[in-house]
Amino acid sequence: MAEIQYFWRHPLAEQVREEGREEGREEGREEGMAAGWAAAILRTLQRRQIAVSDSVRERILASTDVDELGTWLDRANQVTDAGDLFGGGF
Repeated sequence: MAEIQYFWRHPLAEQVREEGREEGREEGREEGMAAGWAAAILRTLQRRQIAVSDSVRERILASTDVDELGTWLDRANQVTDAGDLFGGGF
């Protein structure tokens, strides 16, 4: 009787699955880091008693670009208006 080879047991299929898992883990790490930066920005503004509008809060929380969030965090220590995070006078 001939042995049946199932594709999902094939070494190539296993390699593709592992690559997909690794990509998913990397995306999860990036999303987690972005969420942490966004929380730090909002906390900095809160501690500095700077009002944050809903639209500014949504823009901060929606960003997944860690470099952009880092820039905003730096600016959060200098601005007097939360809207200036996005490049107002900088």
